[in-house]
Amino acid sequence: MGGDLLLRAESLTKKVTSPEGELTILDSVSFGVGRGESAAIVGPSGAGKSTLLALLAGLDEPSAGRVWVNGVELTALDEDGRAQVRNREVGFVFQSFHLLPSLTALENVLLPLELSDAAKPKERAREALTRVGLEHRLHHYPRQLSGGEKQRVAIARAFVVGPSLLFADEPTGNLDNKTGARILNLLFELNAAAGTTLILVTHDLEAAARCTKLIELAGGRLVDNPT
Repeated sequence: MGGDLLLRAESLTKKVTSPEGELTILDSVSFGVGRGESAAIVGPSGAGKSTLLALLAGLDEPSAGRVWVNGVELTALDEDGRAQVRNREVGFVFQSFHLLPSLTALENVLLPLELSDAAKPKERAREALTRVGLEHRLHHYPRQLSGGEKQRVAIARAFVVGPSLLFADEPTGNLDNKTGARILNLLFELNAAAGTTLILVTHDLEAAARCTKLIELAGGRLVDNPT
């Protein structure tokens, strides 16, 4: 695989044991995504999308195969090593926001900066929230925010550490169409401005069409696409 690949998967396979015997969730999936590119992972429910995302992010270990993130082989590291790579390189945006309810919007965005001992954390967190249009909601708690506002806080938190790779797992899944469209626009705008590599898991084919690359799964296998 030539080119400047930020993310590379080689023969990723995931098998699990069940009462019916061994199940293959992912079967020898290989692809690469270049620096600054955006890729959509699509496919029907049960195709292996969430499993693939977890393997790419080092949140789970494959039964076979390897993953590289920014030149580092994630699959060769132990759990602590993978966590260090995630803290340094990766941002996440989830369908269910994953905000801490006891923290304000500002404190939620501050969290990854404090974990990584970043310089001027408060200044950077305020700036990130301003970029997503929430400068007037800094001291609001998640329960005081709408779904769209919660997702904007989550996006600010993901981008504040300047990740080279951003995973967005069904980021509009809990939002109405209009709010979801605005969140997607924001995600693509920030992604372009930051030069981040975006991996988007989505059921939304319009959102997938905005990505530079399509990774289509069916029954745990990669479907051949011209993209």
